[in-house]
Amino acid sequence: MSERRRIEHEYQRRAEAPLYRHLYTVFNRANLHAMQSREQSLLALLQRQGLHDLTKTRLLDIGCGSGGELLRWIGYGCMPFNCAGIDLLSSRVTLARLRLPAGTQVQQGDASHLPYQDALFDIVTQFTVFSSILNPEIRRRIATEILRVLRPDGLIIWYDFWFNPINRQTRGVRLNEIKALFPNCHYDARQITLAPPLARYIVPRSWLFATLLEKLPLRTHWLVGIRKSSTT
Repeated sequence: MSERRRIEHEYQRRAEAPLYRHLYTVFNRANLHAMQSREQSLLALLQRQGLHDLTKTRLLDIGCGSGGELLRWIGYGCMPFNCAGIDLLSSRVTLARLRLPAGTQVQQGDASHLPYQDALFDIVTQFTVFSSILNPEIRRRIATEILRVLRPDGLIIWYDFWFNPINRQTRGVRLNEIKALFPNCHYDARQITLAPPLARYIVPRSWLFATLLEKLPLRTHWLVGIRKSSTT
């Protein structure tokens, strides 16, 4: 089975599994805790990068799914006509087009061959895409494409886990590999997100205790702002 077909099959399996639908809904308190914590960290990252007004920002979301992250960026101030998303699964793209405001550009495609011109976007985001790719060559191709479509001095927002020993259909990405995928850039990296198995146990019992635990080295994800060098 090709890597692309494996990924398509795995995401289709997750879409059809009631367990996955429950895990990643906002009505799951553990997932809500992770989402709100990540949002606080993301907004702090944007402030550190000097981004306070996104009305003119051109943004691309890699692996946009059903459009949830794009909706979030529009809520932060991005104009829909400046936002684009690409996803491998046609079912997700169809749903994203229904959910997102008119003018948002969402299309089905393979991120290793992005259908966009060079230096088009100010920000490119990827949230838990690379960890779903087991093939290191495909990871490198996607990283190269992201750098190609990002303008000089543009920003990549990376959110992905580095540790997940349970799911064999994923492989975590450590910080040294992130830097190897995007060489000669500037990196603003923070470990965030309480380990999900722990969060699922703790959050329903004590939101506050889970928040305090997250300050300990029990975090499983990297949130990284990768600033492209003007010479990259």
